[in-house]
Amino acid sequence: MIRTILIDDEAHNHRELIRVLSETCPQVNILGEAMNIAEGRMLYQHHAPELIFLDIEMPGGNGFQFLESIQPVRAEVIFVTAYDKYAIQAIKFAALDYLLKPVNPTELKIAVEKAEQKIQARWGNQQLQALLDNLRNPQQQPKIALPSNDRVDFVEPGQIVRCQSDNTYTYVFLVDGSKMLISKTLREFTAMLAEYGFLRTHQSHLVNRKYVRSLLKRDGDVLLLTDGTEVPVSLRQKGEVLAGLK
Repeated sequence: MIRTILIDDEAHNHRELIRVLSETCPQVNILGEAMNIAEGRMLYQHHAPELIFLDIEMPGGNGFQFLESIQPVRAEVIFVTAYDKYAIQAIKFAALDYLLKPVNPTELKIAVEKAEQKIQARWGNQQLQALLDNLRNPQQQPKIALPSNDRVDFVEPGQIVRCQSDNTYTYVFLVDGSKMLISKTLREFTAMLAEYGFLRTHQSHLVNRKYVRSLLKRDGDVLLLTDGTEVPVSLRQKGEVLAGLK
């Protein structure tokens, strides 16, 4: 059983989450519920949970402040929140799980199973630390969590040269010449990296503009990168790529 606490300022959200958990995730053992950060801190200290379901916006402070107050965090966290673009972007960069209200049972089951794997592997807390570091330093480039089978690497967007789709996975090529296969789609990387100078050149390719050396005119246009890689530019993306390179 996974020792679990819920922290959310609305009682009806507690009831609904407990109902869905009982139907989809029998391995979850709910030890207590809190309505605010102070109550949540007491629950955490008393029960030493393995998993926390955490709302972001609450009276008296937000979920991120709660995490700061219990450093070092020794539990996995699944955020449960209404839509908040900034918060969700930060959570995605750290490769953490979040659920939008009202909670979808299938998404909840998947998130709990992933948390269970992290609890067994004991490396998920690195991602929480990356999230808090990114939130503390909004002027700096955030660190992106790149989880693979046996570890999690943290890189700045500027260290990524390009990304290449492999079905529902993505190969990430770094400036040091290394390559990682990550369980995220290229569409997810495109959404995360668009504001950091990345260009979608093709349905299978995403490129960091700072590593583009030249545009080669052939039968089909190709970007030559500083590492010598040639990346195709599709007709559909050509206009956007040319505009992005100006």
